[in-house]
Amino acid sequence: MLAIVCPGQGAQKPGFLSPWRELPGVEEALSALSEAAGIDLLRHGTESDADTIRDTAVAQPLLVAAGIIAASSLHQGQDLPAADAVAGHSVGELTAAALGGVLSDEDAMRLVAVRSRAMATAAAAEPTSMAAVVGGVREDVLAAIERHGLHPANLNSAAQVVAAGASEKIAALAEDGPAKARVIPLQVAGAFHTPYMAGAREELAGFAPTLQPSDPAVPLISNAAGEVVTSGARYLELIVDQVASPVDWEACMAELRARGVTAMIEVAPAGTLTGLAKRELKGIALANLNTPDDLEPARALVREHAGTAATDQEA
Repeated sequence: MLAIVCPGQGAQKPGFLSPWRELPGVEEALSALSEAAGIDLLRHGTESDADTIRDTAVAQPLLVAAGIIAASSLHQGQDLPAADAVAGHSVGELTAAALGGVLSDEDAMRLVAVRSRAMATAAAAEPTSMAAVVGGVREDVLAAIERHGLHPANLNSAAQVVAAGASEKIAALAEDGPAKARVIPLQVAGAFHTPYMAGAREELAGFAPTLQPSDPAVPLISNAAGEVVTSGARYLELIVDQVASPVDWEACMAELRARGVTAMIEVAPAGTLTGLAKRELKGIALANLNTPDDLEPARALVREHAGTAATDQEA
């Protein structure tokens, strides 16, 4: 069984789209995606510096476009079976929706444009931030986050929870964290996936009816406790709520494990989610699709693993 996964904000790096522009049709595709998002993706993905692409309103559309380009290049001109499941971390779930046939590429870019601007506006309303809490006992970690008046924004793995909230409370957590855990402040100006994003959620709720979702062509595993999305309407409900609710990537990996995943490909800019899978989904085959040089190894993984779960069930 093969899963394709899509990274979230923070994975972007300056110039990471440069290798892809050499492929036929990529510049034209990026131009169309740029028009839908209202942002120059080619310039930001090849020329802009780290500070520029750290801006939420730039980073999120850039990540969704990159994943669409990488996945399209993987299958272009190839007779490859489809993935057995798709999933994405935070904004990566919009990429997954495009790859899974829930949203057209244009609608995915329209949605991420609204999402990113709304989240950036909500983040600017008051000083907030996030911190990764690595290690410790889960109950102790959650208790410490609550004690400091913070929220668990990301449940990334058994060993990593991201806390979010007021900047001074993040600083207090760093000074007085849970036992046997490290608190690592993140370079993020916003308490994403918490009640601080209520305004962004309202804006997305108003925009969602303009979209025309389809039911997933392949199982889409949601950040909402690993729920497997079965309808386009349900996807929109979950993606609207997601901006102000925790991202439970640990549950997504648990669902992949339960489904018998044997291989995972992470689309560009890759490495974060396959890194978590190394520890949580031990023994599965992994591939990072960061440049066109990674296409052939990834295609070999697709040929070997995609569709095997269905075949086993039929047997």
